[in-house]
Amino acid sequence: MVSIKSEREIGLMREAGKILACVLDELGEALHPGMSTLEIDQLGDRIIRRYGCIPSFKNYNGYPASICVSVNDEVVHGIPSKYHLLKEGDIVSLDAGVIYKGYHSDAARTYGIGEISPEAKQLIRVTKQCFFEGIKYAKAGNHLNDISTAIQTYAQSFGYGVVRDLVGHGIGSHLHEDPEIPNFSQRRRGIRLRPGMTLAIEPMINAGRYDVSWLDDNWTVVTDDGSLSAHYENTILITDQEPEILSLL
Repeated sequence: MVSIKSEREIGLMREAGKILACVLDELGEALHPGMSTLEIDQLGDRIIRRYGCIPSFKNYNGYPASICVSVNDEVVHGIPSKYHLLKEGDIVSLDAGVIYKGYHSDAARTYGIGEISPEAKQLIRVTKQCFFEGIKYAKAGNHLNDISTAIQTYAQSFGYGVVRDLVGHGIGSHLHEDPEIPNFSQRRRGIRLRPGMTLAIEPMINAGRYDVSWLDDNWTVVTDDGSLSAHYENTILITDQEPEILSLL
């Protein structure tokens, strides 16, 4: 069942989204070669709590950290470690969520560490644009599959693989709500979008094939072919007009 949020709920989610945007901006500015992924998580946890929020991910289904930190061929859900140090040329995806007065926001960004390759720059740029191509169709009256198809079409125009095993989702008083939101086209059109729906749209795009596997920690997802992967996500609100991006300042 896809929930339609009240004005009060939307107001709380707007505030959650603004806070999360600030969290990711602060984290992005702090990244540097030699920083451990555990340090990223610890800093993110402090920032989230400084804003009076609770990390959505901490202990969610057993996930042990507040920030998912995924480096290079890690697609999502990388577990922070004091032994994993960022180095010049890496790309790192940070996926974070906050709970503000009982309501969630969820967003992700991919950053380059120092000077990165032209190929990595393009992957990050295209993955971000996949999100914006998708939300061109995030309008009342359109169908969910319109978003999914637009994301896939744009990504594949660059020869990239669109991850099939992981999808976006509804969001609100729970981190994951209906509906599931694939980044690839479906045979069915999916639900019709209505004002008041809140969705986490999150393209996960691989430089190579779309195939992925889970590491032995049962969390970290990696590309099967070792290619780089990027992730870009925002929480959005369906309105009577253009969609509102809640997790961008």
